[in-house]
Amino acid sequence: QVQLVESGGGLVQAGGSLRLSCAASGITFNFHAMGWFRQAPGKQRELVALITSGERSDYGDSVKGRFTISSGSAKNTMYLQMNSLKPEDTAIYYCNALWNGIQYWGQGTQVTVSS
Repeated sequence: QVQLVESGGGLVQAGGSLRLSCAASGITFNFHAMGWFRQAPGKQRELVALITSGERSDYGDSVKGRFTISSGSAKNTMYLQMNSLKPEDTAIYYCNALWNGIQYWGQGTQVTVSS
């Protein structure tokens, strides 16, 4: 059974930084792409960043220049470095992975940015 496990969320003051991690288990293949989504209360889930197996990355407009997505040295691991955090970045952050048209999701990790 494929599992994605996030870690690294927490409470931080505005202007601070956090680093999220995502690690997959229960798989023998490489994902075609991995990414981070987030969902704030009362809002739709939105793309934060993604990275493909070819190391191409893309970002949501609201985080460009502040967040950086990267692949880990271990297979199917991923990180999200979040700098210059703003209160509007407060949300549950979900790890997402794609393989052969199938999407996998982590359980989410809470990020709270205080003003």
